[in-house]
Amino acid sequence: MPAYNAELTLFQTLKEVPTDIVDHIILVDDNSSDKTVEKAHQLGIEYIIKHEENKGYGGNQKTCYDKALEIGSDIVIMLHPDYQYTPKLIHSMAYLIANDVYKVVFGSRILGKGALKNGMPLYKYVSNRFLTMFQNLLMNQKLSEYHTGYRAFSSEVLKNTNYHLCSDDFIFDNQMIAQIFNQNYEIAEITCPTKYFPEASSINFQRSLKYGFGCLKVSIMYFLNKIGILKYRILKNRTR
Repeated sequence: MPAYNAELTLFQTLKEVPTDIVDHIILVDDNSSDKTVEKAHQLGIEYIIKHEENKGYGGNQKTCYDKALEIGSDIVIMLHPDYQYTPKLIHSMAYLIANDVYKVVFGSRILGKGALKNGMPLYKYVSNRFLTMFQNLLMNQKLSEYHTGYRAFSSEVLKNTNYHLCSDDFIFDNQMIAQIFNQNYEIAEITCPTKYFPEASSINFQRSLKYGFGCLKVSIMYFLNKIGILKYRILKNRTR
């Protein structure tokens, strides 16, 4: 759980986590200004890590994945503690990986018709569709979206990607997707209902615009790297 000011939603999120298959819960607090850490201790979360300075969304994930690998996790699921994504899909996502069907599974807000109905702002929906179309074209893929924050990984994938080379900002997610595809892994998607409400984390229009241009840049880098015109260190494969 990469957390930032999640005090008000942490309990509801944790309440729906299926404890029959989840062995460990890791919460990394990115120097929140509220009482997220205190709440996490009250709820008995096993591993709680607090950043003494804000490292950004990508930096938070790096700490999460490092800890998950350190304790020997086989399947790692990133779940936002702001209750925007339902923990009830953990079974389904983990099942696909545990049974060696896929190594990576995303919860997609776009599959089906629930995104706008559940409150996704129209400008975010339109930009999501545009960016996804552009990225699929350049990366030769067919994902329904590249921008979900609900992701499950086999530990093998985390070990074979250079996620520490990715940005500490929001573009981390897209850079990691590029690394995953560059390693020839496939990504499965399942429909994920998503909630939009004041307590759920979201980035403003200005940061969304910066993120969008960053996604375009990552896709172009991937394309140029794949056809051999330019090579990028961030897309250098590890030995598998």
